[in-house]
Amino acid sequence: MGPEGETMLVDTGHYNDDGEYVLEYLQAHDITRIDHLVTSHNDADHIGGNAAIIEYYETDADGIGAVYDPGIAASTQTYAEYLDAIETHDVTLYETREGDSVDFGSVDVDVLGPPEPYLENEARNENSIVLKLTHGETSFLLSGDAEDDQEEYLVDTYGSQLESTVLKAGHHGSASSSSGAFLDTVQPAAVVISSAYDSQYGHPNDEVLERLSERSIPTYWTATHGNIVLVSDGKAVSVQTQQTAPTDPLDIRDGGAVDPGTSGDVTERVRIGGEGTGEIDAGGEPEETNSGSDSDVDSNASALAVAEINADAEGRDGDNLNDEYVVFENTGSETLDLSGWTVADDADHTYTIPDGFTLGPDETVTLYTGSGTATDSELYWGSGSPIWNNDGDTVIVTTDEGDRVLEESY
Repeated sequence: MGPEGETMLVDTGHYNDDGEYVLEYLQAHDITRIDHLVTSHNDADHIGGNAAIIEYYETDADGIGAVYDPGIAASTQTYAEYLDAIETHDVTLYETREGDSVDFGSVDVDVLGPPEPYLENEARNENSIVLKLTHGETSFLLSGDAEDDQEEYLVDTYGSQLESTVLKAGHHGSASSSSGAFLDTVQPAAVVISSAYDSQYGHPNDEVLERLSERSIPTYWTATHGNIVLVSDGKAVSVQTQQTAPTDPLDIRDGGAVDPGTSGDVTERVRIGGEGTGEIDAGGEPEETNSGSDSDVDSNASALAVAEINADAEGRDGDNLNDEYVVFENTGSETLDLSGWTVADDADHTYTIPDGFTLGPDETVTLYTGSGTATDSELYWGSGSPIWNNDGDTVIVTTDEGDRVLEESY
């Protein structure tokens, strides 16, 4: 739902459900009209509820404003029923391609795919409608089932324009999507994966989870977090879920399963960007992790200090990532257990220190931006692009409990 109350629905779920769960959710939230119904592509697991949604809103509610479709047909009964519903109720249907936009009030909605001509012999996945929604300083990239070819096209065509606060992982977390190059270009502060807990295809794929983990990207999975609600005020994004569950990509399968259609309220888990960014404590308020003055930092919480910052790598930064680094020092008299502590910058890039990592008195550890093998004195962010802004940035460290213990600007 947009700030002015307009509504947009992107895809309607699997044909096995016939739109039941989506419709129940919309009714529970008093959505009486769908202004924009977007079909990312015409696979039956994405348009399963299209016919039912159109039938309900055109018959028993306040209608469908328009339907947006990439224009590549499917030879399925589900697709035929979807087109029949559009024809029966005379709903406006737009073939939607790269360069189009959707009027969504104060939210900019840019269509980045599919291109003209279509990619890969009109394969439906590779020609998904890709949307970037921008509200103030926040943005969301919805990539449908885009796979390697469409992701490569997007990176080559748009580059840094793809940068988004939140990415909806392509193709349910398939190994053919969410490539390293794509993730490094989008630079999301969080990723949402939509797939079943017991997916017959093994979604999300372990290769994708590894790539997300290497980049320390918090990951929310509908199978364990349930409904995932993202609320933007133009400055920050509130991430709200039905159930608390691991967000470390390598641990997300440790969460308990949430069956599709499970009802229940959502609770804010984290706030990304703006003032008060950080995890939410039991009282529902954010533990600040990247805002405020130095006086806000609890100096008694840790003896960790920044000993050196080398933000400007020799040569081209992107070609020499391990010459960009931060050196931390334990200035206290006791060993620090840094397990699960996070290091972040002003742009919300976040690295999580591995479990079991400790730093003795007067010892230092260097956190390199690139990749390598961790040791007792060296850690590697695993980023494919520079982190620290040459023109000035802030090093922010929080404990595994969300307490900010260090903030140093340069």
